Amino acid sequence: MPKLAAVIFLLMLVALASTSTYAGYLVVGVLAEYLDIGRVAAGLLLGVIFARLPWVRQGKLRTVGMLPGKARLPVIVALLSFCLLHFLYRGEMVPVVFLGLAASFLLSYRWMRRTIVAHAFTSFFRTFQGPDRPGGADNKVIDVEFREKKD
Repeated sequence: MPKLAAVIFLLMLVALASTSTYAGYLVVGVLAEYLDIGRVAAGLLLGVIFARLPWVRQGKLRTVGMLPGKARLPVIVALLSFCLLHFLYRGEMVPVVFLGLAASFLLSYRWMRRTIVAHAFTSFFRTFQGPDRPGGADNKVIDVEFREKKD
């Protein structure tokens, strides 16, 4: 059974990678069409805009780029949405499906990562919970003890 699960997981990763690659191809094509430049130039333009380069500052390794980290996701989703509307206007449904899948994955990635990591931690560390640490306890509850002072 674990081998079947691994094969299904790998097939899902291949499908996700191919969907994202095709969505990128569509975005570069639409951008090239609207800017009236070649696909190579449009791809290089997107590469320059979204590039992150390593930078050492005050002894710490950081990445720098043209777009700040918080603006990257909204810009990518806006590009995907613009291309999706472009293909909807033209009546082409296959590119719309691929762009919609790519956009939905981008929007749900943080939630999926948080959920999967939380599930993995609970399944790995369940055995380390002893009688002092109940498994269903709420981690956000602070246990406080109050004492009254006598006047």
